[in-house]
Amino acid sequence: MGDQELTWPAVLARWDRRLFDAVARRHWPGADRVLPRLGRAANHGVLWGGAAAAIAVFGSAGARKAAVRGAASLALASSTINTVGKWSVRRPRPLLDGVPAVRQLRVQPTTTSFPSGHSASAFAFATGVALAAPGWGAVLAPVAASVAFSRVYTGVHYPSDVAAGATLGVAAAFVVRRLARDAKEARVVPGDERPAPGAPALPDGAGLTVVVNTGSGTAAAAGLDVLRRRLPKAEVIECGGEELLPALADAAARSSVLGVCGGDGTINAAATAALRAGVPLAVFPGGTLNHFAMDLGLAGVEDTCEAVAQGQAVRVGVGRFSPGPGPDGEPGHFLNTFSIGAYPELLGHRLRWAPRIGGGPAALLASWKVLRAQRPVRLRLAGRPRSVWLLFAGNGTYHGTGPAPRRRDSLGEGLLDLRVVYGGGRPGPRLLAAAFAGPLSRSPVHAATHLRSLRIGDVPAGTPLAYDGEYADAPARLVLDVLPDALTVYRPR
Repeated sequence: MGDQELTWPAVLARWDRRLFDAVARRHWPGADRVLPRLGRAANHGVLWGGAAAAIAVFGSAGARKAAVRGAASLALASSTINTVGKWSVRRPRPLLDGVPAVRQLRVQPTTTSFPSGHSASAFAFATGVALAAPGWGAVLAPVAASVAFSRVYTGVHYPSDVAAGATLGVAAAFVVRRLARDAKEARVVPGDERPAPGAPALPDGAGLTVVVNTGSGTAAAAGLDVLRRRLPKAEVIECGGEELLPALADAAARSSVLGVCGGDGTINAAATAALRAGVPLAVFPGGTLNHFAMDLGLAGVEDTCEAVAQGQAVRVGVGRFSPGPGPDGEPGHFLNTFSIGAYPELLGHRLRWAPRIGGGPAALLASWKVLRAQRPVRLRLAGRPRSVWLLFAGNGTYHGTGPAPRRRDSLGEGLLDLRVVYGGGRPGPRLLAAAFAGPLSRSPVHAATHLRSLRIGDVPAGTPLAYDGEYADAPARLVLDVLPDALTVYRPR
């Protein structure tokens, strides 16, 4: 019977087997020692995790971002393969007749053959890195191709399995790039927060005390020369570490306006001090990400200086959780987000390891540990027992899909944006499924709604929580709510 009398699947299967047999028959000098070991090194992503750590340690800041992009692409490809791909086409593994024994793996895989997970992970990581750092991508490309080829060489996959896996890996990398671009499109446009007409105008800065956190990501280059030139009579205090909180409290108590220069965690501490002292807050963005400043519509130091000089300010809502993390039981506050579950665990690992190995490698290792070893948190939400991978509460409505999106149009809503990823299964697939769920969806995996308050109870001892990038142990019971229009913040019209 000729090929023209066969169906297309049968023709493809025949050519697939012919290519497989051709690889098995041919002698590849040196490959017997290299390719089986390379394939084993890529088991469970170990090879690519090591590559990401090496790039993070020896590469530039851009290379570290590329490594994170590659790891995210690998995670997406691996989750897709293991939750959908392997069970959609139940193709048996190739028969090993004709494959030399020296090439064969000691332990043969038991999952279905189509598509190749090793190939998907290899091409996802290499492509994810290449899209952000082409030089590193060129180094990784031959390694990824060799890993993919090793799956045919050792007899565990047909060539079409490898081709399909590689295609899925490349697609995953492009999806991650698109998601990363969307996340970077932060809106620096004023929202519809209510004006605060009583904010004092300080044309020369007299009455303003600005506390600068010298440990923040970009505080040293945050435009303090602009601040001193535009508001020459403002007092500037530079400090960090344990001196920061007392300096903020003292400045708020003796000033007409409290100013702060730092990242979201520093701004959170300043907002708490301003609330307790009843004074307005002037935010001079000086952190790595500056989520609060961008959502408020502050593009930089110039904007804040103009607003302070003109007395232009708005009222914003402030998230609150009671009791707070301090020994006095005072409520804690969050301007951006509050969370329990996978993210606080990841943050805790990263903060613990970063001083020893650096921020980039610490983030990669923390993600790996959480996705492999994290267990869901069992607690009560509004009186009902729940098991959750992640509980996310935003101060105001966040736009976009997923369990923890990044952009708000207004900080004056006075609502909690609550998103919950329920327990069950493993955290990677659950968090991935939630990432593609709608912003107000209800499903067995993910739920989202808006609330004014939420009671959380029966929190296991030692469970961490995170708020605006800070980390603390959660109490056994707490209440989340929002203080509407509680804080006056300077922003130009």
